This record gives sequence, structure tokens and C-alpha cells, in this order.
Amino acid sequence: QVQLVESGGGLVQAGGSLRLSCAASSSISSISSLGWYRQSPGRERELVATITTGSAIRSYGNGIKGRFTISTNNAENTVYLQMNNLKVEDTAVYFCIVRGRKTYWGQGTQVTVSS
Repeated sequence: QVQLVESGGGLVQAGGSLRLSCAASSSISSISSLGWYRQSPGRERELVATITTGSAIRSYGNGIKGRFTISTNNAENTVYLQMNNLKVEDTAVYFCIVRGRKTYWGQGTQVTVSS
């Protein structure tokens, strides 16, 4: 059974930091990339960051680069998102995504940034 287990969301003040983690079950084969998207009320789901498993090519959404850093532990099929200098507008549900032969989504973890 495929599982993506997310952790690390929560409430933080503006300017603070959080680290999200997403562990993918070993049953997912041929993983090509892992990453994070987010969605806030009334808005479409948007890219936060992705990273490829082979060459570790990173891609970041608008307004993200320089504040957030994506990394992986390929041996454990885990992807991390270090979020620094958080802003109120970063408040959203953050979803882990893993692309292999199929695409898998996590259940989402809430990140709330207060002013």
C-alpha cells in the first residue's frame, strides 16, 4: 500500500521557520521527483518546490526561492522542506507529491503563519 506520511506543519509567527517532512513508502518504484505544493482557501494548488532524484535539480515557485529549501534523503524516500522567514501569505495546506510510474499525493499538512 502506497503511503506518504507528512509531518512538521503548525502555527508560527511571521519571520519564523518550519520544516516539513514527507516519507514515501518503499512500495513506490522508479521515483523521478518529489516535492511540495500548497493550497490556500479560494486559490488553486500551486507549486512550492520540487527536486529530481537523479541529478537533484530543484525548482521553486514564485516568491519561494531564497526562503525555502527542498532536500531529500533518497535512501529513505523522504523529502524535506525547510521554510525560513515565513510570511502570512505562506499560510496554506502543504501537500507532498511523489512522481514515479504514477503520481502520489500526501494528505496535506496545515501551515499557519500569524502576523
